[in-house]
Amino acid sequence: MPTISTGDKVLVSGANGFLAIWAVRRLLEKSYTVRGTVRSADKGTYLEKYFQAYGDKIEVVVVEDITKEGAFDEAVKGVDAVLHMASPFYLSATSVDELVNPAVNGTVGILKSALKNGHGVKRVAVTSSCASVFEVGVDKVFNELDWNELAVREINEHGDAASGLSKYCASKTFAEKGELLFKIITAWEFYEQNKASIKWDLSALNPTFVYGPAIHEVKNLDALNASSRLWYDAVLGGGQTEAFLKVEGSTYIDVRDVAEAHILTLEQEAAGGERIIISAGPYVWQDWLDAANSLPSLHRKLTVGYPGAGAAAKPPVSYDTSKAARILGLKYHTKEEVAQAMLVDFEERGW
Repeated sequence: MPTISTGDKVLVSGANGFLAIWAVRRLLEKSYTVRGTVRSADKGTYLEKYFQAYGDKIEVVVVEDITKEGAFDEAVKGVDAVLHMASPFYLSATSVDELVNPAVNGTVGILKSALKNGHGVKRVAVTSSCASVFEVGVDKVFNELDWNELAVREINEHGDAASGLSKYCASKTFAEKGELLFKIITAWEFYEQNKASIKWDLSALNPTFVYGPAIHEVKNLDALNASSRLWYDAVLGGGQTEAFLKVEGSTYIDVRDVAEAHILTLEQEAAGGERIIISAGPYVWQDWLDAANSLPSLHRKLTVGYPGAGAAAKPPVSYDTSKAARILGLKYHTKEEVAQAMLVDFEERGW
């Protein structure tokens, strides 16, 4: 499939979100034009002000409910590519449907709209997650062939009583792969079933925990996106236990690298039809304390913890990122660079 070229128009769903707004920014910086969807006109106002220097290079449209049939029918008209980035991420969901419906129906819905009205679309890239890849307690290096069947089983067995983490992981797994018990037609299934009549190809990006500076609208600390708040509480919150700092953790990627990966996925022909894990590497929380405390411009006193303990720690989870390196040539921000950007951001906000 041909890839996009400078000046092409890209539809970005959920354009006001933590990840998506960075993708919008990078697209505009690279001389693409953007149509971004938001759930309300109020949310669009912030985007229009933030990107006002780009004039008519950005268009904001309202899609109130991404789960409705035909929600994106108008939005896909006249665009050359689609970044579907609108999907909830939080771990406090009380019901399965709360996360599964928007993750699944939003994803398949935008694919249906692209098939119906996206006559000029060359590629659709979907933001998935490593939550659909890894399984808690499994000691292996995960790759793009792996699926989080453990979370799916927990949802099947316990429904709304399953943990918030399992609900989120299952929602991302369902959106990409589905599960017979739920009779869900999901992204890859939809693509395969309609391949003969589709003129575009599909890619999925699977980032790990996403940290980094926020440029979306955040009115107060309580409104901070889930992953950034997790980092804030762990690094700046105090009261961390030795076990928490030395043992607990995950893998990370900077939000700016996630944005870059999305644009590269649209640009690189070889990314078509691929599921791609993007991760800068593993961490335990002590690593972030060490990174933050190493910064010469640090303006606040942080917990020191157990300096260097992360070097001897077993990585909580590991991923094979060779596909991202081979196809995208993606470069990653270091922990020190991420910590610097986040601490500056928090300081400027008075947090």
